[in-house]
Amino acid sequence: MTQTPSFEDLLALIEDRSAALRDSVAGSFDLDVRVPSCPDWSLRELVEHVTEVHRFWAAAVAAGPSEKPPAVAPVMTQAVTQAAVSGDDTLSADLLARSAAATEELIAALRAAGAAVDCWTWWGDSDVPTNSGAVARHQVQEAAVHAFDAQLATGTPVPVPVVVALDGVAEFIGVSHGTAGPWPHEPTLISLHAAEGESWMLDISESGSHLVTDGQRGADAALHGTASGLLLTLHGRLPLDTLRSEGDRTTLENLLNWPDLS
Repeated sequence: MTQTPSFEDLLALIEDRSAALRDSVAGSFDLDVRVPSCPDWSLRELVEHVTEVHRFWAAAVAAGPSEKPPAVAPVMTQAVTQAAVSGDDTLSADLLARSAAATEELIAALRAAGAAVDCWTWWGDSDVPTNSGAVARHQVQEAAVHAFDAQLATGTPVPVPVVVALDGVAEFIGVSHGTAGPWPHEPTLISLHAAEGESWMLDISESGSHLVTDGQRGADAALHGTASGLLLTLHGRLPLDTLRSEGDRTTLENLLNWPDLS
């Protein structure tokens, strides 16, 4: 089974995927274009969201062990406000500069903490650790998926890098499935198969989703595709028909609709 990248590699991947998002936005002539995979957001709002996400998790990691999330006030400088009102061309540059600064803030907080400092996370009900290493791993996925969102909006979508996507599928199972609560349907076995050679067997029931390593029977349904395709479909960025499916389609649709990703 593919190993999670090292802590330092996770930090580098956060930087890489965040830069990919900004590179896509930098080439856009319209920051108000809607993001197809997040239609409630404009491209500008997507960047603002990722900026605030990075600032939030930097604060959470820096705070250390806590039962409550940190209170982080949004940053909207007077210059940005004036630019937004006037339509000043500096708005795009300032937006991207603040995004880059927030990424640096997150990386600095993670590097200062190291890989094993406990902190507040929203996935405390799962089996995933609630520490700085898990935050770094999750932020790779957040940056990667939102970079794809930006690329969709600018008409330049590219697959998620394999190393990110393979670990991302496993991370999604641990965090998103791990916090989804009881499976509201008949128990089932579902397998996911990446073209790059990795597979996951999910035993899903009222007790949630659990990885099976020594299953005694075959899956009731299966999804086949690239690691990037699997990850983006699990995150609701690509439709089910992007992948090759086997078995009961309703079961697969239930799987994709189960975690509340809103």
